[in-house]
Amino acid sequence: MSNNETIFNSVKARYGELGVDVEKALDKLGSVTLGIHAWQGDDVRGFESDAFTLTGGCLVTGNYPGCARNADELRQDLDLALRLIPGRHKVGLQGHQVDKMFPGVDRDGFTIDNFRSWLDWAKEKKIGMDIAPAFYGHPKLDHNLSLAHPDPAIREFWIRHGINMRKIGEVFGKELGMPAIVNFWMPDGFKDTPADRLAPRQLMMEALDRCFAEKIDPAYERDTVEQKLFGIGVESCTVGSHEFFMLYAATRGKILCFDTGHFHPTEQVGDKLSAVLSMMKEVFLHVSRGVRWDSDHVIVVNDDLLLLAREAVANGYLDRIHFGLDYFDATINRIAAWVIGARDFQKALLIALLEPSCAKEAEKAFDFTSRLALQEASKTLPWGVVWDEFCKRKDVPSDFDFMKEIKAYEKSVLAARN
Repeated sequence: MSNNETIFNSVKARYGELGVDVEKALDKLGSVTLGIHAWQGDDVRGFESDAFTLTGGCLVTGNYPGCARNADELRQDLDLALRLIPGRHKVGLQGHQVDKMFPGVDRDGFTIDNFRSWLDWAKEKKIGMDIAPAFYGHPKLDHNLSLAHPDPAIREFWIRHGINMRKIGEVFGKELGMPAIVNFWMPDGFKDTPADRLAPRQLMMEALDRCFAEKIDPAYERDTVEQKLFGIGVESCTVGSHEFFMLYAATRGKILCFDTGHFHPTEQVGDKLSAVLSMMKEVFLHVSRGVRWDSDHVIVVNDDLLLLAREAVANGYLDRIHFGLDYFDATINRIAAWVIGARDFQKALLIALLEPSCAKEAEKAFDFTSRLALQEASKTLPWGVVWDEFCKRKDVPSDFDFMKEIKAYEKSVLAARN
């Protein structure tokens, strides 16, 4: 028996003394599928036209070498990222990350043919695909309004785009054997105080109803709607606010998406899960990290992430939450950003899965002093040894080793793109 095996068995025995089944925790962690967000690899630029600029409250800073310039390069980068993230996951696209454009066809005319190579790639890798309409980064995001625009022609353009993305998601779901999540987020809003907040919301509600009018089998496609607190250019009013989309999801039978960067910096989305899931069947998470605003930093193992994972595990929500990632950082190696963030979320889930029940038992007895003591004691448990074992079993490098492969790829592949 190797030294590492001896250490792991000792740690497993220690957890066993506290009533924690390490093997069960590892099995459960391995069953969680993350939606790896493709847009981290191309700085949310998409591949339609060099003429389109990133608009709609999105901001990607940095110019680290090696940004993917087309869908082939993006898939190549994702191949490496997926190889370094333990487990089997799926990939999410934005609607402008096409692999083929056709003359005279804009976003309102996209079909599966614009994404055919993505479908073939996913089939080869035996993974699922999600997709989201891109209501930003386009000339028809006029005055920062899309589905809430007062011009019917502009609204019709974006309604057609939303309808087509759902149909593309349906094809993904049918051919890949895993439902595709089609997530609706619009940047619509106002930089300064609007005179009329009601009319844009009425227009958006009517437009969304049009987008969702066609019923699609949920075995193939799932509709989600994503709120936002504010963003660059919409500091004074976001049309699709949290209240708007929470009620829209509840009344229309849609899945509510929580983006963890879309709230006030002192709000914790983990606290909201039990509130919403006590009355909704499921939710979708876009896990991000805001620093003072919706800045989409790479997620790290901090208190917010630990609470999110803990609430998902402790309340038995792992089968009711669709987990997706949503951050983008061009100041560092983009592939490393994928890997670091995804592995950090898995670590947070593992810590939650390894949590002893003693603190909860103390709480039931109203012994809040012991609860605090036990919560703090749990923080010193050697979960890192269990994480290393998980990586070993999934045949991926440890945290101290995966950068070697990324650095070699950067030297041989990414450097040639600049």
